[in-house]
Amino acid sequence: MDTLANLADGFAIAITFQNLGLALIGAFLGTMMGALPGLGPANGVAILIPISFSLGFGPLSSLILMTAVYYGAMYGGRISSILLNIPGDEPAMMTCLDGYPMARKGMAGEALSLSGIASFVGSIFATIGLAVLAPQLVKIALLFGPAEYFALFTIAFATLGGVASANQAKAAFAAMLGLGIAMIGVDTQTGVERFTFGEMHLMDGIDFLVAIVGLFALSEVFIFLEHRSTGGADEGKLKNIGRMMAPWSMIRACIPTFTRGTVIGFLAGVLPGAGASLGSFLAYTAERQIADPQGRTFGKGDPRGVAAPEAGNNAAAGGALVPMLALGVPGSGTTAVLLAVLLSLNITPGPLLFAQQPDVVWGLIAALFIANVMLLILNIPLVGLFSRVLLVPIHILMPLVAMVSFIGVYGISGSSFDLTMMVCFGILGWLLRKMSVPLVPVILGILLGNEMEVNLRRAMTLSDGDWLTLVGSPLAVALWLIAIVGFVAPMVFGARLKRKMAEEHDEVAAGD
Repeated sequence: MDTLANLADGFAIAITFQNLGLALIGAFLGTMMGALPGLGPANGVAILIPISFSLGFGPLSSLILMTAVYYGAMYGGRISSILLNIPGDEPAMMTCLDGYPMARKGMAGEALSLSGIASFVGSIFATIGLAVLAPQLVKIALLFGPAEYFALFTIAFATLGGVASANQAKAAFAAMLGLGIAMIGVDTQTGVERFTFGEMHLMDGIDFLVAIVGLFALSEVFIFLEHRSTGGADEGKLKNIGRMMAPWSMIRACIPTFTRGTVIGFLAGVLPGAGASLGSFLAYTAERQIADPQGRTFGKGDPRGVAAPEAGNNAAAGGALVPMLALGVPGSGTTAVLLAVLLSLNITPGPLLFAQQPDVVWGLIAALFIANVMLLILNIPLVGLFSRVLLVPIHILMPLVAMVSFIGVYGISGSSFDLTMMVCFGILGWLLRKMSVPLVPVILGILLGNEMEVNLRRAMTLSDGDWLTLVGSPLAVALWLIAIVGFVAPMVFGARLKRKMAEEHDEVAAGD
């Protein structure tokens, strides 16, 4: 009953003309961002952060805009998967397997509308799970001391590469780089300058919003400048959309698929490091084993092969918000970016968030419900419009990204030094991407580095310098074991999982 009462209060806070308008705008922009191959939710949120902050909205309104973009980008990833056989992001890869064959049969509109419904079901039930599970997780988190928090942050670094990661060494390097950047500035305990090199602007440390926009948004621009691509999707590749709405018989046949995909995806999202990619893959493979064990229809345009991964990856996206809000530990790359948004709004996720700022957290959860309804309403009648986004030439899109980045960051800080730092981070992001080093651990290091240091120092102070305090409780030992398993598992299973996902995709491509 407390949950229902809190949720009712959240709706009372969230339902204003401004917030509803921001949710609508965020859902629309997020869907367009997600439809563009290569951008994905993390880049979409990072690109739009400067706009949100420079317009001067309140904390809750800014969060509503960003989370609507997040959910919208998860919805939008299916568009290029179905129409072009090009995943908008990695979680949408499994949607290609049956979505593109449906489009080739002249059922693109039915596939798009069915995937929109699956995305809605996955997201709405994941949001319900967030409202129910996060407060319970908070009760456990209240048992944490400094040593347990240090171990918890270590889990975030150990698992954020994901189960499908094939190179944990690069992920570890990226995390150490992020932690090193977090050390820049004046030590809050000793007052000693660290890594400032005499530059006064660095005494306050690196603004993580500058780092995020540079690493994600500007690096995309530099990648474009390197390759000098000439355009977006070839118009000739776009298929006839066909019917705009899937028939009721098709939707009804997919109801069990929605259910299974949602449960599998949500559990994958809540688990640290699993993420939407694994949720999508597990939902698809489980549905294939249950509904088509002989392999007669899956991979050839079976609607259930579209519904399962879409329900799975959107449920995982909602599930990833659970550890971020309840523990302050992001469950995916995009929630790491959202964590930066929260921190910059002076909102600290974790156990005390639900007690100290219930209006923000419950208003946000209520806004997620609203954004999902808006996304369902937008995604069915505007299928044709969103598909045209794929025709935007890349040489027009990238200058717009650069313009938004520069204007937005300067509007927030008014500092030309921050613009210089943003360009430096853009170059760093470009170099890291060329070396296939993941960017998210860098961001996580910048975000959590100071908190890790503070909790480590507190633990050492309380134990009089005894390092064994880090494993001094059963909870701390359990967290360290999870971190070790999370770091080692990708080395054992990562390459195999990647190979299996690629084989499924190649098998369907060969069959076409």
